[in-house]
Amino acid sequence: MLIFTNGDCAAAALRAAGIPGRIVAWRDLLHDGPVPAGLELAALSTVRARFIAGCGWGEPAQVAADFEARDRQLEAAPAHDEVALVFEHDLYDQLQLLQLLAELAARPVTRLRLLCDAIFVGSEEPPALARRFAARRPVGDAELALARRAWYAFRQPTPTALAALLAEDLRPLPFLRSALRRLLEEYPSPRDGLGRSERQVLVAAADGGRRPRELFRLAGAMEEAPYLGDLPFRRLLEGLCAGPEPLLRPTGGAFRAPPGDDAPPLVLTAAGRRVLAGRADAVAGRGIDRWLGGVHLVPGHLWRWDGESLHGPS
Repeated sequence: MLIFTNGDCAAAALRAAGIPGRIVAWRDLLHDGPVPAGLELAALSTVRARFIAGCGWGEPAQVAADFEARDRQLEAAPAHDEVALVFEHDLYDQLQLLQLLAELAARPVTRLRLLCDAIFVGSEEPPALARRFAARRPVGDAELALARRAWYAFRQPTPTALAALLAEDLRPLPFLRSALRRLLEEYPSPRDGLGRSERQVLVAAADGGRRPRELFRLAGAMEEAPYLGDLPFRRLLEGLCAGPEPLLRPTGGAFRAPPGDDAPPLVLTAAGRRVLAGRADAVAGRGIDRWLGGVHLVPGHLWRWDGESLHGPS
């Protein structure tokens, strides 16, 4: 049996539960950085590896080798008697699940099964995880077809197809609707130019400043299904502290990464207070250059999300 799961923590939990088979951690933060359309698996993995290495999250050759090794396991999936997918309900996992289901739809396997509940795999006790794994369910044509449509929409250069999915029947993948909505919430708001993650950090820092690790904890507590790991969160803080009009500033010295327990608290700047109050637009003051799936948000190609509908491009 070949088992794909979201990362090393979940893979270790599956091994601790005594679950047999070859366990592969998919390891990609698809909610951050370019995931452009029109690329097959190998070419897309090259783009993703370059992005991850460029963020300083790994040595380039090793990151590329990890993607290649992961992809070889996927290519070999039809040789296994079963492929099992073990994922969670949050945005990070749901995007990985879409990619795997879309790829496996083109690589028919003997048996494809899924374990996906609103439970974080890495935090489960081994006996409970073993019982849940035994109850994994078959994946059928409805799940595969929906995953292919959603993965295609996620990678398009505009978010219109992605937003349109919210009007469809998404019941074959029960956590997809909330994940897609959470992704759309990362688009700048018409009110203040902030994505939800940025706004949550500013709210957490608004009472006089917090150290980076405390901001991570407080912002995560505002999520229905926390998905942002420490590496992309650090990147988020760096962005809020940068630019011609930073919204956060460290109380002593420059923001440094990685921020340890002794890192100085981050406080709102005057610009940050104006933006958080809705009196200024973060994009107007700082500009934007950000990828969300296949959408490259830059001036002139700027989409916004008001909680219910898209606005743009501008």
